[in-house]
Amino acid sequence: MLRSLKIENFALIDRLELDFSAGLNVLTGETGAGKSIILDAIDALLGGKTSGRAVRTGESWALLEGQFGLTDSLKTWCAAEKIDLLEEEVLVCVREISASSGSRNKSRINGVNVTKQQLESLRDSLVEITAQGQTVQIGQPGVQRDWLDSFGGGKLLKQREAVAERFGLYQQADRNLQQRRQSEAQRLQQLDLFEFQLKELNIANLTEADELESLENERNRLSHSVGLQKQSYEIYQMLYQNENGEFLACADLLGQAEGILLDMVTIDNQVQPILDVIADALAQIEQAGRDINFYGAGIEADPERLQEVQERITELKAICRKYGPTLGDAIDLRDNLQAELESLTGGGQSLADLEAIAQERKAELIDACNALSKLRQQAAETLETQLVKELKPLAMEKVQFQVGITHIAPTPAGSDRITYLISPNPGEPLQPLTDIASGGEMSRFLLALQSCFSQVDSAGTLIFDEIDAGVSGRVAGAIAQKLHELSEAHQVLCVTHQPIVAAMADQHYRVSKEVIDPSGKKSKTIDESTLRTVVRIHSLNAEERKVELAQIASGEVVTLEGDSAKAAIDFAESLLQQAASIRSGQAMVYDRPEVIDLSEAPPKRAKATSKTARKPAKVK
Repeated sequence: MLRSLKIENFALIDRLELDFSAGLNVLTGETGAGKSIILDAIDALLGGKTSGRAVRTGESWALLEGQFGLTDSLKTWCAAEKIDLLEEEVLVCVREISASSGSRNKSRINGVNVTKQQLESLRDSLVEITAQGQTVQIGQPGVQRDWLDSFGGGKLLKQREAVAERFGLYQQADRNLQQRRQSEAQRLQQLDLFEFQLKELNIANLTEADELESLENERNRLSHSVGLQKQSYEIYQMLYQNENGEFLACADLLGQAEGILLDMVTIDNQVQPILDVIADALAQIEQAGRDINFYGAGIEADPERLQEVQERITELKAICRKYGPTLGDAIDLRDNLQAELESLTGGGQSLADLEAIAQERKAELIDACNALSKLRQQAAETLETQLVKELKPLAMEKVQFQVGITHIAPTPAGSDRITYLISPNPGEPLQPLTDIASGGEMSRFLLALQSCFSQVDSAGTLIFDEIDAGVSGRVAGAIAQKLHELSEAHQVLCVTHQPIVAAMADQHYRVSKEVIDPSGKKSKTIDESTLRTVVRIHSLNAEERKVELAQIASGEVVTLEGDSAKAAIDFAESLLQQAASIRSGQAMVYDRPEVIDLSEAPPKRAKATSKTARKPAKVK
């Protein structure tokens, strides 16, 4: 449940701190006093849509902070989101709203920054907000369907996810099929071209990007084989062995130098490094001589091989001119053409294959939709029974309600169109709820619907914004008892103008507006340009509640003193007694004649001048 709420610089609120209790918490006050601002702040705190215009005029930011009691489900959520728990056993939600449109709003849970998606996943476990303004929403078939699915529970919601998955698979298969059909002629033309090009490239048997360079080197070697043999032999004679005797080879000269150095080192070891260099040089020269000899011996004139190399070079150059400019580009094109061909042929799937796959996916989707429809039918029957049961105590004893399920084409949410049908009066046919329900009937319907959802809803706090608008007398009393019943299993926050509902509260708050001078200066002359309007909220004690209830019932300011206020105060006391009886189970609002009828409320009186009744609420 919501334990406390702190609001700073939000709308008309400069600073406000509230502690809420379990049970039924009621907010009362004149129209426009700012009651709904409190609920708007809770909605914004948990990710509701808001903007910089919600920031109090003249301020740069607004701060919202709520502390919620920790439950097992919230602990599980924190663990999944890697958010540490606090020692105080509470979940602390904070949202900062910037007045600047270019700045991002920030939300934190237990000090950890969270995203809007994370807040949305958490919100349903914390609060459920219901308002008479949902009349427009509830008239939308999609909303009615979503509410029914939520009431149906986990099995139904899981099947709906399965339908969404099957719908996506069918859409993809149908898209592939339609694309194939629409582009068949173009596909066949491209297919012919790609197949021709790929065939030509495959015949070329391209392997390495540097093949052309290697072949050109080989061609040059084969073309100059005789000259290369002669030159290698000459180098061999220079380096290693001169058979003609015209001059000494390098190896012979280095050998002689090495012999002389060997004699010298016996006399002076300072020439040892020189000897080492000469020895190394001699070894390298001998190796070079052997290598060049081996190279020359391996060179042979091969006209046939030269012809083959020349033809391959000609072929590869033609490929490069057509598909290059380089051989590597031609190889890349060949690989891309292979992929394009697979795409144009559906990865090996023919048009018939794609048609068969689309039909299979469609059949799977229809089966999933049918299974979802059966679960919805079961949920609808249960909702019909429970909702009628909840509506009868709300002075709708003869009401009939039915969830109309009409088959439509498959969608990601199934193949059902959901319509809530109602007949408030005997003899009248079932018709769409929003077509015939009055404001008071819609209020009761929303309350009864929330009562049904509360049995499967995980939200710890239920919030009602003027859910009792448009009703009076006996119906108001029935709504009061229903709110009390909900408050036995959930924390309930309710904005109301009904005195019997306010009398039922476990905790009663009065909301009012006050005009202040922020500067705090005291002067006989008031500068109205500096005045500001702020919202104040005050937790009422027993005596203050009597005054507030009397004022709600009579519509005028009353006090605890004077004979003129006695009737209104007596009426307020009777309301509190009746509420106490209802809470103790001694009375039933909707079937006992002793229930207070608000149509018999005391007449409106002249406004009292007592400063006590006008005392502004104090901020905690």
